Amino acid sequence: VVADIISTVEFNHTGELLATGDKGGRVVIFQREQEVSGEGSWRVLHKNQVHRRGEYNVYSTFQSHEPEFDYLKSLEIEEKINKIRWLPQQNAAYFLLSTNDKTVKLWKVSERDKRPEGYNLKDEEGRLRDPATITTLRVPVLRPMDLMVEATPRRVFANAHTYHINSISVNSDYETYMSADDLRINLWNFEITNQSFNIVDIKPANMEELTEVITAAEFHPHHCNTFVYSSSKGTIRLCDMRASALCDRHTKFFEEPEDPSNRSFFSEIISSISDVKFSHSGRYIMTRDYLTVKVWDLNMENRPIETYQVHDYLRSKLCSLYENDCIFDKFECVWNGSDSVIMTGSYNNFFRMFDRNTKRDVTLEASRENSKPRAILKPRKVCVGGKRRKDEISVDSLDFSKKILHTAWHPSENIIAVAATNNLYIFQDKVN
Repeated sequence: VVADIISTVEFNHTGELLATGDKGGRVVIFQREQEVSGEGSWRVLHKNQVHRRGEYNVYSTFQSHEPEFDYLKSLEIEEKINKIRWLPQQNAAYFLLSTNDKTVKLWKVSERDKRPEGYNLKDEEGRLRDPATITTLRVPVLRPMDLMVEATPRRVFANAHTYHINSISVNSDYETYMSADDLRINLWNFEITNQSFNIVDIKPANMEELTEVITAAEFHPHHCNTFVYSSSKGTIRLCDMRASALCDRHTKFFEEPEDPSNRSFFSEIISSISDVKFSHSGRYIMTRDYLTVKVWDLNMENRPIETYQVHDYLRSKLCSLYENDCIFDKFECVWNGSDSVIMTGSYNNFFRMFDRNTKRDVTLEASRENSKPRAILKPRKVCVGGKRRKDEISVDSLDFSKKILHTAWHPSENIIAVAATNNLYIFQDKVN
């Protein structure tokens, strides 16, 4: 079912909760059972298993967005959740932002395990009683009840984007957040829903002169005045909101000069950046384009300090990937908690991990066939030509309909969430 296809995955700040959004506008939140004990290598923790401690089980499911219709533009606005971002927990309730193409919503997720009983003016069914029949005064009491998890929309931030929203990012001041579409970035205050502040606008006066669009944007994890945004031309701009109110003039501009020997008809398409992420330390930026992941040092703009080939064997297949539209797929990338390993997705339900210190990399597969609970994942290898070993898979037999676009890494542990179409896989590193 198309509605079940997962479109975003995000751990909260403690890693106790994991939220997914799907094409049907639903948000499903998983909660981790306490403490894990065990043995293994990257193992599968399945959501439909019997309860084992340390596993993630469904905590709450709610409909975040509904399909809408813009009558002025005769456009259908789909309900698909593009991004989810958690706010740090301040009290017993959890708060998260979810967005579709046009509207951002702030949701409160809270628990109720008691209910009031013994009202004076209402009977037990909630019907109003005739005041003439009330002869005694009762003190209402709270009675225990089965735990209920309620999701309520606290704020709706609408009507600020002409184009489709591709990113939302919570600021480190926790008072503001930004939302980015193809041509503009808006800054919002969590308390104010009827106005936002436009901080980037790259829309040309004449749309025929349009040469690039904004593809992703994120706030710095520690400096509330700094943010980055990436473009379809493969460039990253770092902006400082202290410099001017409208950040059309960037503070830093990161771009790698193109290697003329690699120039082809597809160069521009494959250089478009699909995701940009600050490291937890705030020192580095990671970007993902179609074939590579690059790590940039904030202090060096002219080239990345690290480049990792995700699936270089596809370079010879760009023509057919263009014809089946796969070349426009937008893969995300994530850091582990210590910024030492990065992860991103590929085709055939493969995902890649790169260790920045040892320079080792691995290809793993998220699929039902090889993901029995507690099973150890075997590294996969893709064979480009010549003789194929028995445990290798040929480039020509890769399934391009099975793609891993969305992944998430637990903020402090080696637990990862991988969305493979409409299945969510949770893997855990081996416990010694």
